[in-house]
Amino acid sequence: MTVTATSVGPADQLEPSSASPARGARLKRLVPAVVAVLSGVLLYISFPPRTLWWLALPAFAGLGWVLRGRGWKAGLGLGYLFGLGFLLPLLVWTGVEVGSLPWLALSAVEALFIALVGAGIAAVSRLPVWPVWAAAVWIAGEAARARVPFGGFPWGKIAFGQADGVFLPLAAVGGTPVLGFAVVLCGFGLYETVRLALEGRRTRVLRRGAASAALLSMAVPVAGALAARTLVHDGAEDGTATVAVVQGNVPRLGLDFNAQRRAVLDYHARETERLAAEVKAGRKPRPDFVLWPENSSDLDPFAYADAAYVIDQAAKSIGVPISVGSVVERDGKLYNEQILWDPAKGPTQTYDKRRTQPFGEFLPLRSLVGAINSDWTEMARQDFSPGTKPGVFTMAGTKVGLATCYEAAFDWAVRDTVTHGAQMISVPSNNATFDRSEMTYQQLAMSRVRAVEHSRTVTVPVTSGVSAIIMPDGRITQRTGMFVADSLVQKVPLRSSTTPATDLGVLPEIALVLIAAGGLGWAIGAGVRGRRAGDVPPSARGASTEAAGV
Repeated sequence: MTVTATSVGPADQLEPSSASPARGARLKRLVPAVVAVLSGVLLYISFPPRTLWWLALPAFAGLGWVLRGRGWKAGLGLGYLFGLGFLLPLLVWTGVEVGSLPWLALSAVEALFIALVGAGIAAVSRLPVWPVWAAAVWIAGEAARARVPFGGFPWGKIAFGQADGVFLPLAAVGGTPVLGFAVVLCGFGLYETVRLALEGRRTRVLRRGAASAALLSMAVPVAGALAARTLVHDGAEDGTATVAVVQGNVPRLGLDFNAQRRAVLDYHARETERLAAEVKAGRKPRPDFVLWPENSSDLDPFAYADAAYVIDQAAKSIGVPISVGSVVERDGKLYNEQILWDPAKGPTQTYDKRRTQPFGEFLPLRSLVGAINSDWTEMARQDFSPGTKPGVFTMAGTKVGLATCYEAAFDWAVRDTVTHGAQMISVPSNNATFDRSEMTYQQLAMSRVRAVEHSRTVTVPVTSGVSAIIMPDGRITQRTGMFVADSLVQKVPLRSSTTPATDLGVLPEIALVLIAAGGLGWAIGAGVRGRRAGDVPPSARGASTEAAGV
């Protein structure tokens, strides 16, 4: 065997040591991206059905860590990764019956809003008391997402993950914007407090003003929430009403249940008649009125005499009015309608759902969607038309506000039932399309927040569950299982006083959007002035630009 000696040159000797720092630098650049995604996932975990509401704080602390001091382009990318980490698992239920493409597309589009928010947070992150500006920017992003495109999609508002949390009473102060602002502010304040503490330990110099501001960013939201508990009540002001919530169930899970319209109606009539028998036997109290879910009769009782007969017989068996969810065609238009059916008079009032669901009840970009998958256009052959008036039924002397299913996510759609006199609220829903996913629990949490926001009892009748009765303080006192036939009967308090959130309406949200705009204007202006200052050394100009986050 011959051994050949090979000389080793300087370049060969240095290659391993030079490659190692390069790999380390690449890995270091990946860390913020990984933390952004994991922080988004942590925020998702804080949402129902889990009761880990407090995880929202470290989630926003992580977002603050990856965004503070960066330029807007980095903020855009890191914000998008945070949004994907949050929304992809949160919205997975949207693809249960229609496949993964709509779910992925929705998550990707909604995450764009959070990307813009990330850019905005990066821009304000070197301003004094930056957690305040940054939290306001987040709420401004939520405000935009709740309005565009196609009427908006507020799912995933931070407030909707706080139904079990200490901050919940703030919903009565300023609605979901104030509640969400407090949570985000506390999370950013947590990061800033830890950052300043570590900085002080390293430099042995504690910046007391900045540290005090950071601590206040955590303390003020918590103190405000504790003080707001005085606004949360569950006592009756206008007497009580005994309500019955009927969950008839559906024959099969999924979209196909819409082809079984008569069976769904029969199930709800049968459960109502079973309840009537229990009332007659003295096993359950007699209700003052009965609430059926959305789509409990997809057969139009104004067009199909057999459907009208079934509903009428159910109303006569229980002997009290029933609010029936139906699909009604009128003047060539479809409406998702609630019908108040009196046992003696028949239908007396109606409410047409005003905020219909895009790609569910109406199909934007129909030709484009059909080109991608014609099955989707077949599922929604005709768009539902939105109603124009708030829904408040007078049922046995009680004014019941109606926000049908998807409408519970929209601040205005719930509030104006109360401003029009509702003493309690009902959120009739149909979640059978989404199987046993987390969707029904996410929506139930919205109704709990609405109960505190407006100090009203909220009932949630759902075709397949989870149906529930919620007190004005947000507590669930009764609930059903999923995909079972059941009914809930309970005496609930009726209230007529209003909370600051109800009185103020959209004003707190406008104020927070203006604060966000002010912070962004300040940050951008600082960057522009820094670039124009020709007598400032390049290093100082760079620091000024960094301070503005641009």
